[in-house]
Amino acid sequence: MSVAATAPAASADPPTEPPAPVRSRPWRTHLTVAMIALSMAVYVTNGLWRDPYDHVLSDNVGDQAFFEWLLGYGVYTLGHGSDPFFSELLNVPWGVNLAANTSISVYTVAFAPLTYLAGPQFTYVTILTLNLACSAFAWYLFMSRWLVRSPLAAGVGGMFCGFAPGFISHANGHLNWTAGWVAPLVMWQVLKLREPGRWLRNGLILGVMLAAFFTIAAEGLFYVALASGIFVITWAFGREVRAEAKAAFTTVLRALGVTAVVAGALLAYPLYMHFAGPQTFNGTGFNQRYFVEDAASYLSFPNRSLAALVGLGSTLPPNRTEETTYFGVPLVVLALVALVVVWRRSAPGRRVTLRALTVVGVTFLVLSWGPRLNWMQAELPIPLPYAVLSHLPIFNAALPLRLGLVVAIVIGIVLALVTEELVTHRIKSPNMHAGLTAATVAALIPIFPLPVRHQERAPEPDFISQGTWQRYVSDNGVISTLPFALNVTADGQRWQAYTMARGGPQYRIPGGYFLGPMINGDAGREGIGRIGAPPLATDWLFTRAALYGYVTELSDADRDQARADFAYWNVEAVFLPEQITGSDHMTLNRNAVLVTATDLLGPPEQVDDVLVWRIRPGVDPLDR
Repeated sequence: MSVAATAPAASADPPTEPPAPVRSRPWRTHLTVAMIALSMAVYVTNGLWRDPYDHVLSDNVGDQAFFEWLLGYGVYTLGHGSDPFFSELLNVPWGVNLAANTSISVYTVAFAPLTYLAGPQFTYVTILTLNLACSAFAWYLFMSRWLVRSPLAAGVGGMFCGFAPGFISHANGHLNWTAGWVAPLVMWQVLKLREPGRWLRNGLILGVMLAAFFTIAAEGLFYVALASGIFVITWAFGREVRAEAKAAFTTVLRALGVTAVVAGALLAYPLYMHFAGPQTFNGTGFNQRYFVEDAASYLSFPNRSLAALVGLGSTLPPNRTEETTYFGVPLVVLALVALVVVWRRSAPGRRVTLRALTVVGVTFLVLSWGPRLNWMQAELPIPLPYAVLSHLPIFNAALPLRLGLVVAIVIGIVLALVTEELVTHRIKSPNMHAGLTAATVAALIPIFPLPVRHQERAPEPDFISQGTWQRYVSDNGVISTLPFALNVTADGQRWQAYTMARGGPQYRIPGGYFLGPMINGDAGREGIGRIGAPPLATDWLFTRAALYGYVTELSDADRDQARADFAYWNVEAVFLPEQITGSDHMTLNRNAVLVTATDLLGPPEQVDDVLVWRIRPGVDPLDR
């Protein structure tokens, strides 16, 4: 099913017209593209590489802490035989359903040796860098195999797909969404399902791939499946290829049956945990009417781009991690013009594929706008298809704006196709050839990415790294840093990750950054999704002090509440480090936390480089 085919048989594999020159050493080209992709990935992440242990992503401290925690938990899982899809180390006393989060279990296990030797901090930036590089390279290989003959055309398309504005934005923390290499590998195997006589092998391979990739990027895998389904169905109904589609129908159906059986068997437990296990939840902790693509965002420039250096960055995104599209007017215009140019030079069979590709792009464009149309940060009273889909399973837990990532891939494919037309000189008009070439360069330069932003983070206290904490906590007991671990105060979760990665004794913590139910019932049953644990009065005291410097005069009622809260968490000790990491270079108020803790718990004990308050069973620190 190749759009490069000019004959009516749109699925010529590989395409036979026009004849391509023989490449005697294709590995040299592959190696060159791989090195360019890796260099770009290192460039984007260089701020973290300069000091992986003391630098953190300033635009998303919480997500980096969560993924570092997962990497540390991978070492803990292998060492203790624990459940990779549920953990009681976070969110005491309920625990966290990791299957309902992004568990990246394949990564945590595969990279466990590196995590054990170098720490989750180093493993995190390694995976982030490889994700970006492998995504660009995988798309290059996919386009070389299925779409174009020119290495330059495949390289342009692949590099765009790997480093498009949306993926640079997601490089601020997300090891799942930067794993863009998942899409071309799955799509490659989907296209191979039609091979005669190989339905069993191809179905088996696809089933194993889906099971493995589920833990890395479940939501992204869902988008790939949806896009592939729309593409194949639209293509199959093309009049020019109807006979070809009918001939492949039985083979594809058999292969999909094998895929369903294999993937279903391998994913039985993860899917059960995801949808019915403890601490599951409905929907998401994020507002689906807020995390949508403003229609104007497609015409705007991203904040981590050359355009932003001259003041053209956008104020439209909900946050800097979700700038999913932001292509700019020049690229949007170029994509539309290029699609028309390629369409006019295509044979009927090739147009079937282009039509299917266009349908995919338009569908995901509209879905990315969410339940209602937004323009320049104003929600208009215009309902859209996602308003219906948002009530369906999976869709109700997705963020609409992320569907725009599929539009980026469609644009990347169009760029590859028009580059093929240019480098092969199929465009005979010198003026058109020069104009398209100049337009392509002019459209891509403004969105050339800048490195992700970083900042210093609080170092791991000696109290934790040297194991002194063990003198204050019973075996597998509960201890917490102040303020408690949240997405904006993530130190406590990071330090627990480092302890897990070392493979020694372990403690548990209340709270943390994760997705969980809004309301816990008597048995911890599921509720509406939210970010982190529902705060209690006591942890909110410390959080409010750290974020806003707010110190209140405590009453006996506050102390009674604290007794109940500490008993609920079964906390045996809390400690205050010398520094507290805030998000986006925010300075958190350590002194306000110290005043609040001292007023509530009495004078602290200086231990190593932290202040410690003991809270032991049977010894009430509040009775003073």
